[in-house]
Amino acid sequence: MRAEIVSIGTELLLGNIVDTNAARIARDLATYGVDAFHQSTVGDNLERCAETIRTALGRAEAVIITGGIGPTPDDCTRAALALALGVPLERREDLCEVIRERYRNYGRQPTEAAFRQADMPLGAAVIVNPTGTAPGILVTPPGQAVYVMPGVPYEMVRMLEESVLPDLRQRFGLDHGIFPRVLRCRGIGESDIATQLDDLLTGCQNPTVATYVKTGEVEVRITARATDAAAAAALSAPLEEIVRKRIGSYIFGVDKEALEVQLAAALLPLGRTLAVAESCTGGRLAARLTAQAGSSAWFRGGVVAYANAVKERVLGVPGALLAQFGAVSAECAAALASGVCEACDADYGVAITGIAGPGGGSAEKPVGLVYVAVYDRTVAAVAGVERRFSGDRGAVQERSVLEALELALRQVAGPKQ
Repeated sequence: MRAEIVSIGTELLLGNIVDTNAARIARDLATYGVDAFHQSTVGDNLERCAETIRTALGRAEAVIITGGIGPTPDDCTRAALALALGVPLERREDLCEVIRERYRNYGRQPTEAAFRQADMPLGAAVIVNPTGTAPGILVTPPGQAVYVMPGVPYEMVRMLEESVLPDLRQRFGLDHGIFPRVLRCRGIGESDIATQLDDLLTGCQNPTVATYVKTGEVEVRITARATDAAAAAALSAPLEEIVRKRIGSYIFGVDKEALEVQLAAALLPLGRTLAVAESCTGGRLAARLTAQAGSSAWFRGGVVAYANAVKERVLGVPGALLAQFGAVSAECAAALASGVCEACDADYGVAITGIAGPGGGSAEKPVGLVYVAVYDRTVAAVAGVERRFSGDRGAVQERSVLEALELALRQVAGPKQ
């Protein structure tokens, strides 16, 4: 079957907000084998919204709309949907009571504008919104379905998971899905992977094999169409074995098995702890580590040491070392790693120092030059690497964080077999 995603909101067209909703919906539709050939974005204009909805209904069985159902005057999606279907809007007293109750819980009185959210196209069903005041809308022309949800991402995601996708699957008899198996690679470029896997990339039908470049890594995605995840796994397993035989030494994780997840899994059984000292990454490494639930069991703390004075006073980097080698050096990275170990009373210290750009580089030390070090306090030993990364400031920072995670994992868990 075919579906179309329609995002409504002038702020999307102006680039003030990134449309994460459409990406999330598209991923979920693909999981259930639904073809989404078109995505449309339209501003808060009644006639243009109605025309966009009519166009979508002309080429898709299911239309999923987000945005424009709030209480403000520019929220025109309800009226546009009614106009596209040729039906009037009706104010639903049952929805007015839901709005009153929600406002009572907030300790507030609903305004007349709030009750606009109770206006529904004649004959529409309600999609329950458990976290917001704007109810969703479901209309079902013959052989079709239109789902309307708010643009607020956390409201939309819950309604999508709990109401829209289950209804879509049942209504259209979706008994097959698309299930990817993602092999995450570092230390090898996409062109090299393509050379190694050329016959698989061009010759496989179900499952298919494809590569995707992300900052600091390349994904090899084995995608199977099957009735469920278990059947898909059985289809994908032989292909994965072939891929691993060819490029297995570069595969560091599977699916959502990020480096920081593996690092936590390595530290926990050992009962060992880790701290970080960051210069050019400005806290990105610490943020990535502490994004994991339960990180307090193994993460001791971090220091963002930009100024040399902070490196000296907080982390004990000798001034003579900085004068001789500079802040961007292997020697400084090693001193930062050992210093943060002592400052935070951790077993491992991880340090990053470099030049993220766009300025600050020189012929001797260009933009993108980064040093990473990991200090093992138990054996008083340090491991370090020098890297020269390309890309803008954000790309250099992200690649530096990945390099630090990889080096830390090698030191904690040992070299990959």
